[in-house]
Amino acid sequence: MGFRNLCRSSPWRWTSLRFEYLELPGTGAAMVRAWLRRPGALRLESPDGKLLYSTTGINDSKDEFYVSSTRRSWLLPPHLVTPVYDGAGLVQRRPEAAYGEPSFGNGRLAAALDPVELAGNAPVPLEFPESNPVSFPEPREVDHEGRPALEAIVTRGRTYRPLDPDQPLAHPGRTLILIDIQTGVCVASRSLDGDSAGKGHWLKILGVDEYMLDDLFLAESMNLTDVRRHIPWDIGPAA
Repeated sequence: MGFRNLCRSSPWRWTSLRFEYLELPGTGAAMVRAWLRRPGALRLESPDGKLLYSTTGINDSKDEFYVSSTRRSWLLPPHLVTPVYDGAGLVQRRPEAAYGEPSFGNGRLAAALDPVELAGNAPVPLEFPESNPVSFPEPREVDHEGRPALEAIVTRGRTYRPLDPDQPLAHPGRTLILIDIQTGVCVASRSLDGDSAGKGHWLKILGVDEYMLDDLFLAESMNLTDVRRHIPWDIGPAA
């Protein structure tokens, strides 16, 4: 399985994700539980169930000025455009689309959900392998929180451009990277060298493509009925 193509594939491998997320090392930031539905819907809770953040206005439309004045407003979401796939069904070349994952605090979470920064949008010419964003020896398949993942120790190249320069997935020196095989999400990163040693993140996937109501992502509940739950009906005696 191609490690780089897996890193390009996340937008086409899932639509909703339920997970736990922790940034490393222990800087005082606690683990959070998250519900994410593409595009743009995110809910975060503390381990004891306290709401930390939720998206609002997920159904808002853009005004006429926005639509007429920005090119990005005309781009389609990734799941509505077709990439070039390899023989294993992974993305070899990504098309132009309205990419971007919701995040909170900094850009590391968004980068982990779609780790294309480790691969680039398309393969580099065979005669210029040093143009790859990162280099690595042969990856190996491992278990991460009960799910299969690809593990590689990557080294940044001159073309590496992190989504968030202050919170890169690949740090200077060597970085241990794990990519979930089903989703293409970067479920773990950990710097192995230098002043950044130990920095990274840990992500545990709890559910993929589960049904999620709009109500879950609103700051004020709309009191919608969750149709997944059994609704009891009290039927009185016949008249």
